[in-house]
Amino acid sequence: MKTKINRRNFLIRGSQAGLACCVLLSGKNLLAGKNFIMQQDDKKIPNPKDLCYCGYKCPPDCKFLKASIKNDVELKKEAYKEWKIKEQYNIDFDPEKIFCFGCKNKENEEGVVLKKCTVRSCAISKGIECCIECNELVDCEKDLWTRFPNFKKMVIDMQKKYQETSNKG
Repeated sequence: MKTKINRRNFLIRGSQAGLACCVLLSGKNLLAGKNFIMQQDDKKIPNPKDLCYCGYKCPPDCKFLKASIKNDVELKKEAYKEWKIKEQYNIDFDPEKIFCFGCKNKENEEGVVLKKCTVRSCAISKGIECCIECNELVDCEKDLWTRFPNFKKMVIDMQKKYQETSNKG
C-alpha cells in the first residue's frame, strides 16, 4: 500500500525539534494533507532493521540523501532552506556540515540534523533498532511524539503488530 505524507514539512518540523531525517512511516495525512509517498505495507510485519530509529522509512529518492551522496552543494542548499536548518540550529550554510546519509548509516559522519535527533540517540543508547522495540514508547514524551501525535499513534500501531508477531514465534 502506498500512502502519501509531506516529508519535507515533517522534516522541517522534525529538525526544528532536533529530530529530523527519520520521521514518518504511514500516511494518515500527518501533516495536514501535504503529501509524499510512503512505502509501508499494512499487512507486512514491520522489521525494525528496515526502519529508521523512529519508525520512519526514508524514501530512496530523498533530496537530502541525494545531495549528500553526490556532495551537490546546490541540492544541499535546497535541503538547508526547505528544512529551515538556519532557523532551527542557527547554523549558517556550510556544505561540510549540511548532509545526511540516513540515521542508521555507520559508514559516514553524522550531519547537524542527526546529531540533534533525540529519538535516534535514545534508541542507540538502549541498543534497539527502532522505537517499535521499546517498552516505553507509549509513555515516551520526546518532542517528536508530542509534536506529531498521529505519527506516534502509527508507530504504536506498528509496534503492536510487531509485538503480536514476536509473541507468536
